[in-house]
Amino acid sequence: MNLVVTGAVLGGLAGLGLLLAVASSPPMRRLTLSDRIAPYLADAPPPSRLLAAPVPTGPASVLQRLSVPLLKDLVNRLDRIVGGQVSVRRRLAALNSPLTVEDFRAEQVVWGAIGLLGGLGLGVLALVAGEANPVGVGVLVLLCAVVGVLARDQWLTRQVRTRDAEILAEFPVVAEMLALAVTAGEGPSGAIERITHLAHGPLVGQLAGILADTRSGTPFLEAVTTVRDRTRLEPFARFLDGMAVAIERGTPLADVLRAQAADVRALSKRQLMEAGGRKEIGMMVPVVFLVLPITIVFALYPGLVAITTVAG
Repeated sequence: MNLVVTGAVLGGLAGLGLLLAVASSPPMRRLTLSDRIAPYLADAPPPSRLLAAPVPTGPASVLQRLSVPLLKDLVNRLDRIVGGQVSVRRRLAALNSPLTVEDFRAEQVVWGAIGLLGGLGLGVLALVAGEANPVGVGVLVLLCAVVGVLARDQWLTRQVRTRDAEILAEFPVVAEMLALAVTAGEGPSGAIERITHLAHGPLVGQLAGILADTRSGTPFLEAVTTVRDRTRLEPFARFLDGMAVAIERGTPLADVLRAQAADVRALSKRQLMEAGGRKEIGMMVPVVFLVLPITIVFALYPGLVAITTVAG
């Protein structure tokens, strides 16, 4: 019976692979509107083949060219099912990642395929051992694929949270250094340039982006506003907003920077106290549900034994 079920599963997988290969072949694949009009929109002659980079040959390159259309279809379908392009774009921008939303969806497809293969391997082993049925194996495979897709999204969220925590940890020191540079007579751009030469980190990278935009011709206030709109951290957004308002209205910039640094230090202390309170409650759980019942049992057990002996 196990051999019959294993043969049915392997035959079904082979048939599914053949069906996907036929459905993704050029005669069966439906052309999009962009593919239809692309040859008529070329406004420049094609470059010479002598100047083009050599096209790699071999089984790997052939497999890659054959799998690109299928991967694009899977990416488009996953994007329609999952959605949330705005959230993904904001998280990628917060990480300063070179990936686009399409690249991220492609990575999700790859993670889902890895999860599917892992679930398929576990299912085949369970079928060979006679511990599962085909329906359970199918559910396991689909669940592993979904877990792989969601795991990539959760990993991106974790990366963003780690980066935000690093920025908040660096923020008071960087703000104090900016205030010190401004007090010494540096302008806002000069103070940021000095900080970028002295320090490193995610927050310094954000300030270096402001400096790069300024050097490319963007006004300083516009560059600060752009970074403020792109950031996800409320303290850093308030810091940039206060800097822009101080420069625009002519208020003392050093005092504003010191006040922002003090606010972030107070926020860090409050978060530390809240985390300590949560840890204290978590430490009470094993005491209440483990240590205390065992203590009560040890205290009452001899009396219960004595009562049972006398009653008997």
